[in-house]
Amino acid sequence: MASTPGKAYSKTDLSNELGLSRNYLAKIMQQLSHGGMVETRRGAGGTDGGAALRASLQDIRWGQIILLLAEGQSLVACMAGARARARRTLESCWRLISRLHRAKASFIADLDLSTRADIALPVPETAG
Repeated sequence: MASTPGKAYSKTDLSNELGLSRNYLAKIMQQLSHGGMVETRRGAGGTDGGAALRASLQDIRWGQIILLLAEGQSLVACMAGARARARRTLESCWRLISRLHRAKASFIADLDLSTRADIALPVPETAG
């Protein structure tokens, strides 16, 4: 998709290419669509329907993509529901959480050094 912004791909084609279930892929596409990174079209794929990366997003940073897809998810279970755990476990968890937040910030900063265009494979040339 990154090599051909604007071209729509069907869920089936993407699912087969990426080795993901159609249901999981649909959830990813929905998140990317709500984030304005992917445009979804009704139809049978190809130029009629499917999902397409927005051409205007050639310079989008990978960190932005990861943050969008990870929105609302915790890095570890203790970040999501630590209240019910014992005080000792909580104290350990909070120390871990601060380190994980720093690690996540470093991870995203490193991903933000590359754009979608930097990593996209070139469009294969057709023989003939």
